[in-house]
Amino acid sequence: MVTEKLEKEVIEVFKLIDEKKNFVLSGGAGSGKTYSLVAVINEIYSRNPAAKIACITYTNAAVHEIENRVANNKLRISTIHDFLWDNISSFQSELKSTLIEGINNSEVKYKNIKVETPYINTFEGGIKYTEYLRLATGNISHDEVITLANQMFKKYPKLCDILNNKYDYILVDEYQDTFPKVVEILLDFLPSSKTTTKGIIGFFGDSMQSIYDDGIGDLNKYIESSFVVEIQKKQNRRNPQSVITLSNKLRTDGLKQEPSKDGKAPNMENDVIKQGSIKFLYGSIFLDELKNKDYFKGWNFDNPKETKELRLTHNLIAATAGFPILMEIYDKDPLLKLKGDFLAYIKKEGIEINEDQTFDAVMLSIDWRFSNKVRTVENRGRKQIEVFLENNENSILYDIIKNMAFSDVKRIYFDKDNLISDKKEIDEKASTQSKRDKLIRHLFKIQSVIKSYEDKEYNEFLRKTSFKIGNIADKRKIKQKLDTLVNMKENTIAEVISYADESGLCLKDDNINLFIKENEYLFKRVSGVKYDEFIHLYDYLEGFSPLSTQHKIKGAEFNNVLVILDNGKWNDYNFEYLFNPTHEKCNKNVLARTNKLFYVCCTRAMDNLVVYCENPSSPMIITAEDWFGKENCIPM
Repeated sequence: MVTEKLEKEVIEVFKLIDEKKNFVLSGGAGSGKTYSLVAVINEIYSRNPAAKIACITYTNAAVHEIENRVANNKLRISTIHDFLWDNISSFQSELKSTLIEGINNSEVKYKNIKVETPYINTFEGGIKYTEYLRLATGNISHDEVITLANQMFKKYPKLCDILNNKYDYILVDEYQDTFPKVVEILLDFLPSSKTTTKGIIGFFGDSMQSIYDDGIGDLNKYIESSFVVEIQKKQNRRNPQSVITLSNKLRTDGLKQEPSKDGKAPNMENDVIKQGSIKFLYGSIFLDELKNKDYFKGWNFDNPKETKELRLTHNLIAATAGFPILMEIYDKDPLLKLKGDFLAYIKKEGIEINEDQTFDAVMLSIDWRFSNKVRTVENRGRKQIEVFLENNENSILYDIIKNMAFSDVKRIYFDKDNLISDKKEIDEKASTQSKRDKLIRHLFKIQSVIKSYEDKEYNEFLRKTSFKIGNIADKRKIKQKLDTLVNMKENTIAEVISYADESGLCLKDDNINLFIKENEYLFKRVSGVKYDEFIHLYDYLEGFSPLSTQHKIKGAEFNNVLVILDNGKWNDYNFEYLFNPTHEKCNKNVLARTNKLFYVCCTRAMDNLVVYCENPSSPMIITAEDWFGKENCIPM
């Protein structure tokens, strides 16, 4: 029998388990979905200590959270990628043939693999799952693992048999972020297995929080066919009543939340739900001026644990957070654009070039001109390289690579993920799947040494630096070196790297030396930036800044939340559509995506929520008055 101490939704889960039915527990923001997941796992072990359970999560942070809450080392908990790789990695012969078949099959989409077909490779060193894709040596990354695993389970029924026999339960956390190809494995391929032993598949999540395009979003197809049974968890333990009322107006899936009946819940005071406050401010005002208004009285924007300012993209944050030059380098490098446009042109025109020639020689040898239809009239018909070099900054960058072999320049590639991948909130563990490049990682090592020293975490400092302190003189020497490093904020990044190495505070290892050798252009660009700008980047990525993108706070909660609605020219989001769905250009997919993102942002607030929109249209204001209440919509 299921004990009475369990939540009613968990009791319903076990009724379905007794009936051998797959299930999904759907819960809104702050409902305690992870609590229910942990309760289900613990109750399964209570009923059957020998049960074989796999728990799949979306992030490493979730892995650590669940590990800390389930005291049973039998539980196999991992990220989606690790789970799949664990179940296919030993079948190397099948891996090789499936990968080759998929690459040569246009219907199988490996989005990052760009090779001439038919592609041939014996992969003598085997297929390996690493942080990077290097197809020639058999190294595949996160993206390829998903597609490859899907093809493997589809092609080899024995894999389904093995997995069905391996686990009695497969539980998926944050299912809405799970890749459709993974759900297909679990709900289409595994059930078709001929083995009589079939485990139960359970999902936990919220379709309204599916803000990543590559996630499944919802399980409606399986729910409607009764292959998966839905249980709704309606309680909300996080948000005050005002935010719950607002969020229920935003939900489109029929689930309406209600305050928790637990008097000890965070959103309760003396057994009564907190009211909290919501405000929709609009107009044309500088943000610094806005934050000085009475609506933010008591807010501490210097405390990222209590107060969060949410914007749509890292690009919008970079200038405010203090790292605009680094973002400009990684996200809008003019030479990368020039090279990309040139490669597209010669491919389209069928022009062959000698890649052993210098980049400059190749560029000057091709009569590549602007068309007569470009917007800038004075550029029509002119050679593109001439126009490019008329810009002084472009000319300086061009001088760095002009004498390099074209083949070497062709391989140069970087983007903002190499700079800002894996932003986390304060106290959150970093992901092992970060796309940061080795230069940024090395700078992180240097700054973490400085931070350990400034925070007086001396044991941690000694561990990071491998310094040995034998006497008072050693202490003085180290302090002198550290004080010098701490005061090098106005020095260039190159100077800081050199001093940290020469002083022994952070040695240049093989990784950074190889990076400098193989990425001369990028290193020269970054090395001239002031180190102070990197410090701001470090604080932002480590969660010490009150700023965050609206994507990066799902699952988090803060006392005070300021949401900035920016209606830039984004392809995927449009707040005009959200507040004015009758807009003549409204795209339903963009509307749905924006609605979910806005829902996630609003439901982070534990006490106070302020939304600021610059110069909204009249229809937007009407909708805001309906959602927030007319008295809470205030022009600035």
